[in-house]
Amino acid sequence: MTQFNRLALAALAIGALSAPAHAQTTLTFSSWVPPTHHLTIWQANWAAEVEKATGGRVKFQSLPKAPAAPPGTFDAVRDGLVDLSYVTASYTPARHILPLMAELPGAGQTAEINSVAFSRIHWKHFQKVGEYKGVHLLAVFTHGPGQMFTKKPVKSLDDFKNQKIRTGGGIAEQVANALGASAFVKPAPESYELLNSGVADGVFFPFESIVSFKLDKVIGQATVFPGGLYSSAFGFFMNEDKWNKLSKQDQAIITKHAGEAAARSNGKSWDNADQVGLNALKAAGANIMTATPAMQAEAKKRSGPIIEDWIKKASAKVPNARAVLDEFHAELKKVASGK
Repeated sequence: MTQFNRLALAALAIGALSAPAHAQTTLTFSSWVPPTHHLTIWQANWAAEVEKATGGRVKFQSLPKAPAAPPGTFDAVRDGLVDLSYVTASYTPARHILPLMAELPGAGQTAEINSVAFSRIHWKHFQKVGEYKGVHLLAVFTHGPGQMFTKKPVKSLDDFKNQKIRTGGGIAEQVANALGASAFVKPAPESYELLNSGVADGVFFPFESIVSFKLDKVIGQATVFPGGLYSSAFGFFMNEDKWNKLSKQDQAIITKHAGEAAARSNGKSWDNADQVGLNALKAAGANIMTATPAMQAEAKKRSGPIIEDWIKKASAKVPNARAVLDEFHAELKKVASGK
């Protein structure tokens, strides 16, 4: 062996020792709700599972602060300010018409049921339309049934008339107005101050939000509508360029943890958080009542035009929108029965 060959082999050996065992990608992620919120925790847990499944080839780093206000989350991920995040479609209803299907009244009894059924419909009918074009969509899901929370008692919809109700926009805002409220849109984290200062008389939320936004001391009553008055549909996505730079192997692993698997795990997490919120409201001494049959019937009647309006708007993108909505309701029943 020549001296040149010996030097070359030595260089290769040194290089092998100093080089990492595998290529590594670090993706940033952020959350626009508090660190204690179930969504923040769920996203961190999801990232940890993917990191483990890829053998550390894909790592995640949580940003200390979201790089944009909640409604700007989609653009922040698309533009590379953060690699991974989620946002509710109701913050951008003009852009995300189709996901609002899962926000309509008449959905399932739990976040898990809603999320899994919505996921199946989205990937079958909506994904190809491209409302999440510009990012790589990983999953869709919903929060638990959205309910009516007020500072003062509401015994009928007459009592609810003209109350100033904070909503996240989208279907929730439309339902609140249809029931007689004066609804307005503000990001969820502002809810405590809105209620405490008197700017809001109430909020539309799932029970989970009572704890996440510390509302148990400023809410006097929860009026529960079986199945909820609405829900909120979420998209969970990552920067498309970062996705394209991942190996096919790691893309496959992430995909396995996305889709319906992510929808189901997020739904279960949200249902657990809803129970915690309900318990907190009970402990605070709030009045928790089920809406009377008359209130439920009147709410359903007043919400009818909202459903028809979604069908009309969605039909411009999905011609069979009414049939898709019917399929969603059938899927809700299948998921609820364990299928």
